[in-house]
Amino acid sequence: MLESLFLLIPISLLFVILMGVAFWWAIFAGQFENSQSAGESILNDDDSTHGDSERTKK
Repeated sequence: MLESLFLLIPISLLFVILMGVAFWWAIFAGQFENSQSAGESILNDDDSTHGDSERTKK
């Protein structure tokens, strides 16, 4: 039991450090700079298809 902790604790600490580095990189790489435009692009999307536009013209 104790031997497995000697393996699992360093692996989990390494994992936490890697996640911290990835989050740090994401913050300073500008990943969270413009989160509003992704939501607005869904609202501004043209949902009409070619068949719908012909029916509305008649």
